[in-house]
Amino acid sequence: MAEGAQGYEPRQRGSNRIQVSSTKKSMFFYVNLAKRLLGEHGEIHLSALGMAVSTMVSIAEILKKDGLAEETRLATCMDTIGGEGGRRSVQKAKMEIFLRKSAQYDQIIAVERDRDLAAAEANGA
Repeated sequence: MAEGAQGYEPRQRGSNRIQVSSTKKSMFFYVNLAKRLLGEHGEIHLSALGMAVSTMVSIAEILKKDGLAEETRLATCMDTIGGEGGRRSVQKAKMEIFLRKSAQYDQIIAVERDRDLAAAEANGA
């Protein structure tokens, strides 16, 4: 995001930041990664450009619907991409969503693990 964007404070890239792509990984890869990072860090920072914004919003909504996360901040802007080596620069929409672990996160994850273990035992027996 541009430094001049209202309400935006540049942050250093950390291990709790997920840059969502609409073509590289499936949406559920990002959902599972977000669950793991929420457990490790307590908060995550989702970021996407252009067509990947809708995928990122879906990821955030799945986490919120499942009771795992709460939205703390949302930021949007236009980012200029390219313009080097004689190429024309292109503006793309950029969106960032900041989520924190919900109060029920640990309980919900424990129930999911128990369910997965029971299913694995039933399939292995």
